[in-house]
Amino acid sequence: MFKRSLSLVVCSAAIVLGSQAQAQFAKPEDAIKYRKNALFVMQQHFARLAAMAQGKAPYDAKVAADNAAIVASMAVLPWAAFGEGTDKGDTKAKAEIWKDKDGFKQVNDKFLVEVSKLKTAAGTGKLDDLKAAVSATAASCKACHDDYRAK
Repeated sequence: MFKRSLSLVVCSAAIVLGSQAQAQFAKPEDAIKYRKNALFVMQQHFARLAAMAQGKAPYDAKVAADNAAIVASMAVLPWAAFGEGTDKGDTKAKAEIWKDKDGFKQVNDKFLVEVSKLKTAAGTGKLDDLKAAVSATAASCKACHDDYRAK
């Protein structure tokens, strides 16, 4: 019960902080750095899950659940940092993000749904559940990268 309550508090705080983050950036470079770092941390924890799902690392249900919880917490943070003026500079973000805001939001919403499923699957303690969720989440990441991230 405590873990579930703590998880709810962490996710709620991440949503609130993520939605307020855009107003807190002093300059576009700060927003770019913020989103890149949030995405980097998320990717590092997702990679641990992917390694387990692919048999490249031993499966550990607790480690999987912990990493999925981190991915879920981090997943809400980067999107507020795609504000106006953050399309230039040290970024691989394509102009399509700002030209097609609705499409970008749709792929991000889909990603957040998949991350939620990933967290649930990791919590079951079943490797097969984790494998399916990792695959779906990775496909969601790829969909965004294909359309909105420069190579």
